[in-house]
This record gives sequence, structure tokens and C-alpha cells, in this order.
Amino acid sequence: MKLSKQDILKALETISVPGEGGNMVETGAVKNVMTFGDEVIVDITITNPSLQAKKRTEVDIMKAIHDIVYEKAKITVNVKVEAPEKPKVNVIKGNAIPGIKNIIAVASGKGGVGKSTVTANLAVSLQKMGFKVGVLDADIYGPSIPIMFDVEKERPLAVDIHGKSKMRPIENYGVKILSIGFFTQPDQAVVWRGPMAAKALNQMIFDAHWGDIDFLLIDLPPGTGDIHLSIMQSLPITGAVIVSTPQVVALADAKKGVAMFQQESINVPVLGIIENMSYFTPNELPNYKYYIFGKDGAKNLAEDLGVKFLGAIPLVQSIREAGDVGSPAALQIDTPLSEAFKEITQNVVQELVNRNEELPPTEVIKITTMAGCSSVKN
Repeated sequence: MKLSKQDILKALETISVPGEGGNMVETGAVKNVMTFGDEVIVDITITNPSLQAKKRTEVDIMKAIHDIVYEKAKITVNVKVEAPEKPKVNVIKGNAIPGIKNIIAVASGKGGVGKSTVTANLAVSLQKMGFKVGVLDADIYGPSIPIMFDVEKERPLAVDIHGKSKMRPIENYGVKILSIGFFTQPDQAVVWRGPMAAKALNQMIFDAHWGDIDFLLIDLPPGTGDIHLSIMQSLPITGAVIVSTPQVVALADAKKGVAMFQQESINVPVLGIIENMSYFTPNELPNYKYYIFGKDGAKNLAEDLGVKFLGAIPLVQSIREAGDVGSPAALQIDTPLSEAFKEITQNVVQELVNRNEELPPTEVIKITTMAGCSSVKN
């Protein structure tokens, strides 16, 4: 069969560029189409440098041509990446914390997806891999990190650092921790307006003696609100990790979480998406998987947005039990759960390495109006 260039272009108009929006033809991503009988060559240029975006582009093009034009077409796709030009000056602008190399925000658009549980297990997994780790529990209204690390009754002590009084983070399992939960009673509700919550966070960030650590994980509250802006206003976040279940409702909010970090005025690299409560396997049926909240939802969302899918965590009772007794499941040795968290953590570290090689440090942002924010320019 002799293929038509026009038919090929019409098929490509049904595909959007990963992470960019707009179809491949209208955006100018398709640079050339050549046909020779039943063979077709497509040259395309994208700006997303990730391997997932390149592979998704190739797969989408081949599928569209096979489905719309000719199912036996022989297709060659040449994907070229033209990433935005990197800034020449690689300097952190804003209030960096001395001694902290990387700051990772762990976020979710929706509550109840296990974000704090994932944060705790990421921290423990990083520590087991030999990194120095800290966790800042920024969920002002529902701090749960102290319970998950079995330190809810601890209180930070003051230490003298170069003539200044600083808070010493609580430490357990080799992880340094600060949380508003250390400064309130267990049955006390935190009824604070945004400015007061932001002030408390700033004290935990800048009035603490974190020392030298490789990773500071920030457990953000659900949503995309004032606390998130306050954190990004105070700190140059290295990258963000989004946690979601496969459920449609959770995915809709997770998409908003990704969009928040990718706003031009915020511009925090999204390292990837973790799918929590991915499936359930009964002990008596070890070869069965029940997709209670849906199947591959977060994985498909990551592909649609052109970000890394970092891995899936099953719905397992022992994860909840371990968190409730203050001993994260990742502390286990050579179990399927600890290996799952280890693999996800390795993926996070690899994406962070890629991010630091390809991009300059993130700038903090400042609030300019009640309606938005803009990047700090020094």
C-alpha cells in the first residue's frame, strides 16, 4: 500500500506532545514526514529531555499511524530533543540552609493517599543507603511524622551554635525530625491563620541546627495552598515528588499538584509520581492482585504529563501497622515491602542526579499579589 503524507499528518494531529500540550503538527514538533510505499519516516523535535517522554512520543506516533492510516505500515521515528538553554550562572538565589545539599518536597493534591507514610519510608530508605537525612513535617494542621518515627513524646532541646540558640531536631533511626507536633499537645487542635503557620514553619526551618545532611524531605499538607507557597517562598526546593493512589478522584488532584510546581512563576522540577495503595494481594492468594482503587492510574498520569513514574506500593496491612507503632516498613530487612521502598528511593535519587546535572538550583519565589507569585530576580 502507498501511504500519503497528508494522511500521516492528519493522524499526527490527534497526538499531543508529552508535557507540552497542543498536537504535534500545530506546535511545529513534527519537522518532516517522508513516505516510500508502505514505509514512513517521521522526524520530530521535543523539549522534554526525559527518556519517558521520548519513548512515549515514539509509541504514540506508531500507534496513531497504525490505527488511523495503515496497520501494517513500517514506521521509523527519529526523536530529537532540544531542551531549553541552561542559564549560565548556577547560583542558588534565596535563603539556602547551610549544610543541606538537597531539599525534596513530598506532596499530594488530595489527603488520605499515604503521603506521610511514603515520606517516612523514603527517609528511612535513604538513611539505609548511607545518606544523611532530615524530615520537616510541614503538615501544620495534621502532623503525623512524630507518630511514624515513635517520637511523639519527645521535645527538641536548644543548643548554642556560634553564640545563637538553635533547635536540635529529634533523631530516630538515623533520621533528624522536626514537626509542629513536638510543640503541641496530642489532643490540641492547631487553629492558626496562614501567617502564623508560615511563621512557625520558618522557625523550624531557619532556627534549627540541621547540621550536614544530604536530603531534607518536606512532608507538605494536602492541596495547593498557603503553606506550599510559604515553603517555596522560604526555600529553594530541589525537586518535588507527588504521591497518589490510582483512583480517578486522587489523580485529578495529583495533576493539580504537578501543575502547581510546574507553574512558570514557581518552576520546581517534578522528580516523578509514586502510586500508593496500588493493589491488594491476600496472604492466602499470593499470585492474585486486586486493583481496589483502579489499575495503573498514577502510572498513566505520569506518562501523560511526561514525568517519571517512580514506582508502585501495594496496599498492605503491615505498612499501616508499622507506621502506627512508629517503625516504618522500610526498616524491615529483605522483605518485599522494604525492597519496594528501596527501588522507589533509588529511582528518586537517580531522578535527582539527572535533575542536578541538567538544571541549575531552584530559585525561591516571592508573593507579589494576593493572586499569585513571581520568581525572585537578584
